Amino acid sequence: MELGLKGKVAVITGASHGIGKAVAFELANEGCDLAICARGAEALATVRRELVARGVRCEAMQIDVTNAAQLGEFFDRIATVFGRLDVLINNAGRARSGTFAQLKDEDFIADYQVKVLAQVRCVRAALPLLEKSPAPRIINVNAVVGRIISPGLLATAAHRAACFALNKGLALELAPKGILVNSVNVGYVLTNQWEPSLRANLPPGKTLQEVADERARSRGIPLGRAGRPEEVAAVIAFLASARASYVTGASIDVGGGQGAHV
Repeated sequence: MELGLKGKVAVITGASHGIGKAVAFELANEGCDLAICARGAEALATVRRELVARGVRCEAMQIDVTNAAQLGEFFDRIATVFGRLDVLINNAGRARSGTFAQLKDEDFIADYQVKVLAQVRCVRAALPLLEKSPAPRIINVNAVVGRIISPGLLATAAHRAACFALNKGLALELAPKGILVNSVNVGYVLTNQWEPSLRANLPPGKTLQEVADERARSRGIPLGRAGRPEEVAAVIAFLASARASYVTGASIDVGGGQGAHV
């Protein structure tokens, strides 16, 4: 399927591993030029080399999305190098586990910074360029946990729910400018976030995917397996494309049916 992304420019935050990396490769395969960022310089440089080898331009910058000054430098570089921006993918984020009794004020604040405020700042920084694009897109990577209360993930649930409201509000406010805003909500997907705990209990003769699938079944995920980053990336690529030209304000779960919500 021709997605109409060739020659477009996309920003992906948190692109050195997992879903962000998978999205970068998916868009590169469609001929999209990229600006990527992450906290880990070495992994980010490796991803950049692999993307350039696929024939697209790619700028990479080591930043922390909770640092407003670093974000500003990143988007300034995008304006200088590419002179345009068509797609913003807010993917950076990390889970902060804990119950209400365990989480301190600083834990809630740190989680808010990386989940909610980072999206706000990235959108604000990207808007001057997005407003000049003929087909601008903002895609916010969130989590199914924002729709359900998962034990031990109270901060994530609260802040991802806030991100859903932010996504809808942005979609309504930016619609007159033709900027489409959508949320992709990730369920139990096998990424580097889950790998350490899985490897620590990996039985002989079993793969990570097999163990992840068993955990998914134990959690009652209807499809009975863990997701793959590439499956999330495919949905994001569609929303970034010309094929999704009448989709805005949507909130799409990619979680194998996880969550008893409407």
